[in-house]
Amino acid sequence: MGPQSSGKSTLLNHLFRTNFREMDAFKGRSQTTKGIWLAKGAGIEPCTLVMDLEGTDGRERGEDDTAFEKQSALFALAVSDIVLINMWCHDIGREQAANKPLLKTVFQVMMRLFSPRKTTLLFVIRDKTRTPLENLEPVLREDVQKIWDNVPKPQAHKETPISEFFNVEVTALSSYEYEEEQFKEQVAILRERFFHSIAPGGLAGDRRGVVPASAFAFSAQQMWKVIKENKDLDLPAHKVMVATVRCEEIAHEKYSSFTENEDWCSIEEAVHLGPIPGFGKKVSSILDAYLSGYDSEAVYFEESVRSSKRKQLEEKLLQLVKPAFQSVLEHIGCETLDKFKEAFDKALNGGEGFSVAAHDCTQFYVALFDKGCADAVIEQAKWDTSRAREKLQRDIDAHVASVRAAKLSELTKAYEAKLNEALSGPVEALLEGANNETWLAIRKLLSRETESAVTGLSGALSGFDLDEQSKEKMLLAIRDTARGMVEAKAREKAGGVLALMKDRFTTLFCHDADSMPRVWTGKENIQENNKRACSASLKVLSVMAAVRFDDERDNIEKTLSDALLDSISTATDGSITTVDPLASNTWEGIPSAKTLITPDVCKSLWEQFKKDTEDAVKLASSIQELSRRGDLRNRMTAWLIGIDVADEVVDVVEDAVEDALT
Repeated sequence: MGPQSSGKSTLLNHLFRTNFREMDAFKGRSQTTKGIWLAKGAGIEPCTLVMDLEGTDGRERGEDDTAFEKQSALFALAVSDIVLINMWCHDIGREQAANKPLLKTVFQVMMRLFSPRKTTLLFVIRDKTRTPLENLEPVLREDVQKIWDNVPKPQAHKETPISEFFNVEVTALSSYEYEEEQFKEQVAILRERFFHSIAPGGLAGDRRGVVPASAFAFSAQQMWKVIKENKDLDLPAHKVMVATVRCEEIAHEKYSSFTENEDWCSIEEAVHLGPIPGFGKKVSSILDAYLSGYDSEAVYFEESVRSSKRKQLEEKLLQLVKPAFQSVLEHIGCETLDKFKEAFDKALNGGEGFSVAAHDCTQFYVALFDKGCADAVIEQAKWDTSRAREKLQRDIDAHVASVRAAKLSELTKAYEAKLNEALSGPVEALLEGANNETWLAIRKLLSRETESAVTGLSGALSGFDLDEQSKEKMLLAIRDTARGMVEAKAREKAGGVLALMKDRFTTLFCHDADSMPRVWTGKENIQENNKRACSASLKVLSVMAAVRFDDERDNIEKTLSDALLDSISTATDGSITTVDPLASNTWEGIPSAKTLITPDVCKSLWEQFKKDTEDAVKLASSIQELSRRGDLRNRMTAWLIGIDVADEVVDVVEDAVEDALT
């Protein structure tokens, strides 16, 4: 920047090998550069952008139109690292020098930057005279200091020295018009100072407000917009705004590119079919490539914004891949559970103990699941897989419990079957052969077989790692089952007690001591035989009347005998009253749950029994009478009566007797 027609464009073209439009001296002095022009310096590293500003104090804008002058000065200070101020040598030390309004403008607009960065002011003294630069520079610095001191400042910067805001550099050039060669040589020397200008100790300032080249156009556009609106330019806020916009653009581009990545799309599609070996490393690698790409493109933007937007990008990418990760965990869990079930069944079928097989298989396959999860973990996420592990553990425990229940059920049924086999036949035989020792024998049989089953089952249960309470419950259940079997068999036989009674009667009444059919020859005591057979049949009824699992004696047999075999009468006050002990539905001292046949039912059964056997006794008496008369034809009838006392047989025998008598 500098006064109009002071050779600014000419200097820039020689210094940076640009092509800015220069004034044609033959056409007279007038405004050549209008507005702000931008060009890239040729052959200078690092890449250097050069701005050519419209000259100050030009007659074209007039004395009162200083708005653009201030706007362009503010813009230059905001975006530039180095500001070249072109000034005439003869103005140094003069009170009315052409550069003073310019410097005043520069210092004034500097106050509008909320947090100005330190900029290099390179004063280029044009058309220097014979006065050495060493003498000119102190005078120039003194003039600059005076201008700085007189510029109104905010309270916070009342005493702030100019060195806090500017690096002041001074150089001098010969007249381009009259000493062109010297001018070019001096410009060449000055040009060297712009090489590596941003290196430590270089010509550029502190570069606190620098933005990456990719955001320069947007940054400059937004700066100029704020300046045109005549607002104070908050450089830190502007820097954050530029970083925010650009970092968001970069992040959006990376996210969109990731969603279309072929490798990721293949993984996303394949994950629905089953677990993917190396899932974690593959996805982590793709994520790292895109996050690294973001880092590379956003590296020069404001750090807090860059980091914040990177975090947001990472979170969005992780949210995108999380469903795939969860699907992989589900596949690993299902696959592991299936393998566990197969291995567990194989171990059990191979004879391995239940608890050992459950423990070993669980430990192995949970560890296998952990290994699969570690393979699926995405490095950038560090997601917790404990819930998936807990679910697998619950599924394994549920399967083990289910198999345990099934095995225990099979085991229980096996011992129940053994008990049934050991008890059913013998108990039935004992009940059919009812006598005084029947229930004692049944109790001994029940105790022996129950203890055998309990011992066997207890040993088998040791392999299931059951707690004592559960084990005792099962052993108690097998004991109850055994008792239930005996009771069920007793109830079954009690339902057919009448047939058993008649069988017992037939055996004793119709057969002799050698089990041969009895022949009624006339010497036998039919009434005595009948009484003995009825007594034995009543024994069957008394044995069947109740379940007797303990050693306590009862009076069922005596009650039946007294009521059914003997007549009981009681005389009171000269009258006779018959007492019926069977007129009840309960036995004295016998719980109803253990009662198989109630007293009143016993009486009914006995009456039916007597009715069913009465004809046989009468027939026997008739045959005996025939035998005494010597009718040998009746011996066949006598023999037949020993076969059965059923009504049908009695009918047949009666017919035979009638035929014989005729």
